Amino acid sequence: MEFNRIVAFSDGVFAIAITLLVLGLLIPQGQPHLTKLLIGQEADLLAYAISFAVVGRFWLVHHRFFGGVVGFDGRLIALNLFYLGAIVLIPFSSEVLGKYGDETAAVALYAVNEFAVVSIGMLTAADAHRAGLTDTDAATQLEQRRRSLYLAAVFLLSIPLALVAPAVAPLLWLVLFLDPAGRLAARATRA
Repeated sequence: MEFNRIVAFSDGVFAIAITLLVLGLLIPQGQPHLTKLLIGQEADLLAYAISFAVVGRFWLVHHRFFGGVVGFDGRLIALNLFYLGAIVLIPFSSEVLGKYGDETAAVALYAVNEFAVVSIGMLTAADAHRAGLTDTDAATQLEQRRRSLYLAAVFLLSIPLALVAPAVAPLLWLVLFLDPAGRLAARATRA
């Protein structure tokens, strides 16, 4: 199997997943008040926007990771398939979040899905590094691991919060934009 085919397949899966996100946005035919219908879909539109940004970010990370891969084995291919399987689930969990965002199960499903993507990605990177399949240096790998742990922790922490306040739990995800792991890594590099 050619390495380029693995990357092309992965890119195709990401493209399909990001395209499927829009299928959760529906406007019934023949409705007299389009503006009211659009305003009534704010939760679906928010879930779409969040998920588009998340899938786009995961694609960038995946692209960067495979840019440093110098070889592959069956284990890397299998882990990549599990990773892509979790990516393809995002449109579903996003639609559930958009329609039932005030319910614990919807928030927990989305958080578990994102946690799975981050965790499998972290496992894939660690395994590739251990097997000598990547030329990523130790400092870069440590920075990537810190960022992944931060993302995983935020999604994991939002699950118990969703049990008591499902409408508040997604607000915790806003801290993902703070990226303290990246700032800590930048400070360590300067020191």
